[in-house]
Amino acid sequence: MTSARVTIGSLFSGIGGLDLGLEWAGLGPIVWQCEVDSFCRRVLAKHWPNVTRFEDVTRPRDWPAVDLICGGFPCQDVSSAGKQRGLGGERSSLWWYYAAIVQKVRPRFVVVENVASGTRLWLPHVRHTLHLLGYRTRAFALSADDVGAPHLRRRVFVLGNTHRQGEPSPSLDGEVARMPSVASSASAWTTPPEFRGVDDGLPGRLDRTRRLKALGNAVVPQCAEVVGRIVRDMSDRRSR
Repeated sequence: MTSARVTIGSLFSGIGGLDLGLEWAGLGPIVWQCEVDSFCRRVLAKHWPNVTRFEDVTRPRDWPAVDLICGGFPCQDVSSAGKQRGLGGERSSLWWYYAAIVQKVRPRFVVVENVASGTRLWLPHVRHTLHLLGYRTRAFALSADDVGAPHLRRRVFVLGNTHRQGEPSPSLDGEVARMPSVASSASAWTTPPEFRGVDDGLPGRLDRTRRLKALGNAVVPQCAEVVGRIVRDMSDRRSR
């Protein structure tokens, strides 16, 4: 049976790790991406040359309709390594623009990613906001080592789907489900696609610095693939 088509809009796209993982899971195509960093946009343009790209999540525009919106909003104000100003901080407050876009586009699915270390500062608020917008949510803890990587990189993914009439509303607590035995369901751990070499004319030293920053901020595609498989199964069930 062919999986149902699930079009994707990507916010805070970075170098596309989340987008790539969702594609690996059989979702897509990617319709649009939004990324403020010019270096990352060049990486995105290299790997998704036919996708519409926007630069600023805060700029009012008519966002194209999609079935799924994904993104990991900035973690600086919610990470335990930061000043922990929460969703009122200068960077992490960009979540509210994410929520406004979801409210305007009304996708069937929403995937939100952020750090596991500061969940108390963002997870209950993100889930509550999505519930107010009409989405049922589940939160999943996933680490890079869960999918075979030699490092941890703990993250939490929130998966929201539109709340159908008659379905019981989920609780609004901050419970996070641990994804059991996910390594076998994700793609084998291999060297990531060649995001590192982009012909952008940057001096070598600056180029390396920006590459490392972009990679450090990127979502592990194998983790995103696990979440994407859940979305694909949900979409297939709805289409039957």
